[in-house]
Amino acid sequence: MNNKKLRKMILIAMLGSIATVLMQFNFPLPALPGFLKIDFSEIPAVLAIMTMGPVAGIAVELLKNIMHWFMSGSPTGVPVGEIANFATGVLFIMPIFFIFNKFKTSIGLAGGLIAGTVSMAIGMSVLNYLLFLPMYTYFMNFPAMAGNELATFIVLGVLPFNLIKGIMLMIISMLLFKSMKKWIAQQRTQLTS
Repeated sequence: MNNKKLRKMILIAMLGSIATVLMQFNFPLPALPGFLKIDFSEIPAVLAIMTMGPVAGIAVELLKNIMHWFMSGSPTGVPVGEIANFATGVLFIMPIFFIFNKFKTSIGLAGGLIAGTVSMAIGMSVLNYLLFLPMYTYFMNFPAMAGNELATFIVLGVLPFNLIKGIMLMIISMLLFKSMKKWIAQQRTQLTS
């Protein structure tokens, strides 16, 4: 195995581990459903896509959710929350990669973070309506919602939650980028060239 590939694997494992720890420090937002919890575990995946590309970012998201499932378990054995978190992370980081890859500046990152936030908010609203909330209902015995009740829950709960989460991730990512700009550029050069 060559040195560059080994370094990438080690960095992905480190970022995935950090993301797993960050996922443990989650908290609900007042006035929103209690099972929707904010965590900052997408930040290591953002660093991964900026330094190594989209496959690394997705690998960090996958590693984080697998480790979280093994550590926390699931009452039904089905990792519904982890699958939803993985989808959330991928919807958030992919637009960041495409825009930041084209414009490797603070403005490019800000544009990517805004696009990622919108993608996550809209994508998770649709996925919750079609897939995840029915899965929670089926596997975890949540009360069933349908029609207008489900749509209202999405618009007043899921959508604002993901917008708030995206804004918080945006602020932290911009602050990190400002302080880690040289390291990110150095890693990008060493790992992708």
